[in-house]
Order: sequence, then structure tokens, then C-alpha cells
Amino acid sequence: MAKILAVDDEPAILEMIENILAKDGHLVTKVSNPLKLNMEELHRYDLILLDIMMPGIDGFELCKKIRTLVDCPILFLTAKTEENSLVNGLSLGADDYISKPFGVMELRARIHAHLRREHREHSVRMVLGRVCIQISQKKLLIDDKELSLTKAEYEICEFLAKNRGQVFSKEQILEKVFGFDSESNDSTIITHIKNIRSKFAEYNYTPIKTVWGIGYKWEE
Repeated sequence: MAKILAVDDEPAILEMIENILAKDGHLVTKVSNPLKLNMEELHRYDLILLDIMMPGIDGFELCKKIRTLVDCPILFLTAKTEENSLVNGLSLGADDYISKPFGVMELRARIHAHLRREHREHSVRMVLGRVCIQISQKKLLIDDKELSLTKAEYEICEFLAKNRGQVFSKEQILEKVFGFDSESNDSTIITHIKNIRSKFAEYNYTPIKTVWGIGYKWEE
């Protein structure tokens, strides 16, 4: 199941998209007024569908704003087939487009293809807000600058980021990151978290939150 955001000023189009994608188990959030889009929630979506011709702000401008916040696939829904318009849209950060009117099978196939590709890419890279974690290289970047982390600090960040939103106790982090046979203890995790936060603080960013009495979680 994927979380998909669909933005279109035509309610009938939104209903159709929801009905089609729900058959594949996807959860669709519908927004008919692009000016009321909650930009702080965008990181929760696995894929975004954007209509181009909308009142208040068109899809091109909205795509430009969204792309600075998320790395998920963005697909345009457009009745405009002029080459210049499509080139313009793709240059702003969109990944693909689907021309209206579109068929059921086409929409499902295109969505599936992009989600499948995204899954492969995120097996080696995660983008969470201002942070990019290059898993294959064991590097964490913030605002495109590498954060100097020790191996243990990086492993803690990767674990919490992969399970963002979930709260873990110090004992759970110790077990998941260092293993059952680790000679470390809870105070080690506290120290690592403190050091990680200190390094993030240089960028005025604190993605690791404390849940008092329970533990820690990654939350942008």
C-alpha cells in the first residue's frame, strides 16, 4: 500500500483516481484547492499527482514548491499536450505526466511503475526533509552537506530514520543497533543521541525527538 496525494480542482477526477487506486490498496488523499495544501504533511506521501490547470496556483508553480520539500515521484495530470508545457513541467522536478483523459489500466500501470522504481532507489537512499541518508555509502547529508558522524551515530540515525514516527526505548535502540551481545549500556545511547543532536544543532535542525518516559523517535 502506498500513500498518494492527488491535487485537482475537479472533484469528479479526484473521486475517479481514488476509486481506481483503492483497488490496488493505495490510500489516496484528495485536495481540490491547491492553496489549502498542507506543505508540512508532504513528506508522508509516496507519490504525488498534480493537475496543471488549477485556480490560484498552477501545477507547475506548485511542483516547484513541492520539489524543494520532498523526493517522492511527482506526476502531472494534464490535458495540455504541447511539448513546451511538458518540458517545462519536467524541468521543474516532475518525474512523468499522464494525459487526460486517461484509462484505468494506464493510471494503475504508471503509478505501479513509479512506486516500484522508488522502492528500489530508497533501498540505497532516503530523503527526509532536509536530510538525505545514503545507505549504501553510510553517509548522512543535511542541506547537501555531509554530517560528520561516527559509525555508531550513523547507525542510530539510520535506524530511527527508517522507522520514523515510531518511538523506541534506549534498550530497543541498543539491541537493534548494537545487538544482543553488546557490552554497551543505556548511557551509551544517551551519549550518542546527545552528540548527534549537537551536530544537527549546527544546522538548527533537531529530527531526533525525546518522548519523555519512553525514548526517542525521528520526526521532521
